[in-house]
Amino acid sequence: MSPLLLLPITLFLPALGALWLALDRKGGDDRLRVTAIGFSAATFILSLFILNRFDPAIPGIQMAVRVPWIALWHIDFHLGVDGINLPLVILTSLVSLLSLLASGGIKDQLKGYLILFLLLETGMLGVFLALDFFLFYVFYELTLLPMFFLIGLWGGPRREYAAIKFFLYTLVGGVSVLVALLVIHFTCGTGRSFDLIHLAAVAQGRVAGEAFPATAQLVAFSLLVFGFCIKVPIFPVHTWLPDAHTEAPTPISMILAGVLLKTGAYGLLRVAFPLCPYGAQMAAWPLAALGVASILYGALAALAQTDFKRLVAYSSVSHMGYVVLGLSVWRIVSGETIGRDAWEMGMSGALFQMISHGITSTGMFFLVGVIYDRVHHRDLEQYGGLLARMPEYGGLSIGLFFAAMGLPGLCGFWGEVFPIFAAWNFDPILAVLAALGVIITAAYILWMIRRVYLGAEYHGPHASGLVPLTATETTIGYVLLVSAIILGCFPDLLFGLMRASVSELVNHLVAAGQTLAAPPVAVR
Repeated sequence: MSPLLLLPITLFLPALGALWLALDRKGGDDRLRVTAIGFSAATFILSLFILNRFDPAIPGIQMAVRVPWIALWHIDFHLGVDGINLPLVILTSLVSLLSLLASGGIKDQLKGYLILFLLLETGMLGVFLALDFFLFYVFYELTLLPMFFLIGLWGGPRREYAAIKFFLYTLVGGVSVLVALLVIHFTCGTGRSFDLIHLAAVAQGRVAGEAFPATAQLVAFSLLVFGFCIKVPIFPVHTWLPDAHTEAPTPISMILAGVLLKTGAYGLLRVAFPLCPYGAQMAAWPLAALGVASILYGALAALAQTDFKRLVAYSSVSHMGYVVLGLSVWRIVSGETIGRDAWEMGMSGALFQMISHGITSTGMFFLVGVIYDRVHHRDLEQYGGLLARMPEYGGLSIGLFFAAMGLPGLCGFWGEVFPIFAAWNFDPILAVLAALGVIITAAYILWMIRRVYLGAEYHGPHASGLVPLTATETTIGYVLLVSAIILGCFPDLLFGLMRASVSELVNHLVAAGQTLAAPPVAVR
């Protein structure tokens, strides 16, 4: 397949599947499911073709597609991949496929569910593939409506409340990003471009005769951070997440935690930092402190939960804090970057954590859903003895929860340890506090494992429902656990894919820090 066709087809294949389902007037539920899974599986296979054609030694954009879209306003349909977004494209297609396979419990209005799900997949892929700021924003907002209806129509008893809260929070964040887009478009350079690569070059002082004023950078960076941190989410703008997860059906919780949260973190990495390097310098310590606050708050909140799903939801707040910490440890003194290699380690660790959390959080929500479907409750006080009653389920669960805990040899270890190491160069106090989050994470996960999987007997209702995993459930569980083990034991499979692109980004930002001659940033 031509490189000019590979990315657009991968992007729009799920949407084509949604259209196919919409036009299918006679298909029964089984046919609808098979069709949706087929389109999602084909998308995953195409993402592997992209990986096969990708050269990790080249730091820049590859397989780029650029077609004028709205020529009057210089808006292009511009797609491309590099070592930063390609891992997220593969993660999106994999988690989407697994979530569709886990959707067997959806019975009512199945066609509508599958159509919205496939549209959501296209929206998420578009966020990661778009290299035009306006196109990025369109896809970023496109993910809002399908998720709103997927929670509001197929969720739990308080689904309307959770869906509206999710909608309002993310809408406010989207408006903040839109205002930042306007600020950047009208003040960055003279070409009125939406091209993210060109805008980054202007902002970093790499385009002669064009610049992005420092004051405008501060304004735009503040707006972007606020908007993207809602989606990450970061304390204190996280409160929509536990409610959304608690009420969402299992496959939607999987896609929400596994992929949708990463669109906010990716926005920081692809848009906020490259386009506003001066703002990123000035806000480095507050943003890193917010990351540490999220690590600690999310872990402590998880420790206090008695609802199994809310515990996992708060764990996402904690784990995504490592992403923000790793991105933010940019130590500037008199316009000079101190410890450039440490910052690159933080950047790489943040991106690794995005993929790692995508795997482990998908698995944790899936496993909570598996047991909920059998016993119809999530009360941690009423579980016990599941490892003895359902040994395969218990083994998969403990393996994936250990991966989330950051146990060496599993994927979560690298996504936590590298941001902490990088933070030591930035601020040892923040590094120690972040490391304390690892201890609290171990506490709530071990506490949960003791109550749910160990013990002599099960204490709750519907004990007769504790039957072995189905073939589909087993497949999903093993795919996720094996992925966690492979990335844990061979982390350079991912680090090697991203290394050249992350290094180039860090080099450009370091050079921009020197060019902009930023005043010293207070680092404790």
